[in-house]
Amino acid sequence: MRSDRDRLLDILEAIKRIDKYADIDKADFETNELIQTWMVFNIQIVGEAAAGISDPVRNKYPKVPWRSIASMCNALVHAYFKVDLDEVWSVIKNDLPVLEAPYPISSRARVSNPARVMT
Repeated sequence: MRSDRDRLLDILEAIKRIDKYADIDKADFETNELIQTWMVFNIQIVGEAAAGISDPVRNKYPKVPWRSIASMCNALVHAYFKVDLDEVWSVIKNDLPVLEAPYPISSRARVSNPARVMT
């Protein structure tokens, strides 16, 4: 079983992977299936990891919409045939930066240092 620490690292690393390609404009995103798949897969990782976070850690970060994150993951996995790219784009541009903020790592460059992640 993965620890909360491991799951938080999974979330932060998935966000870091998304960030590698998030500087494209929406038109490029809408026409590039490879980038779409990359983003959706990593959002699924964020959601799956968030779904497994324990109640004590969820309570420590009450501003994080844990259920919504898990629901997004479930929608992407189980309703794959009707993924709304506008919603995915919104998550990438608006939600992921906010999701990253509550954790002890404030700089995206520091995500590569796993020792900085604490629960």
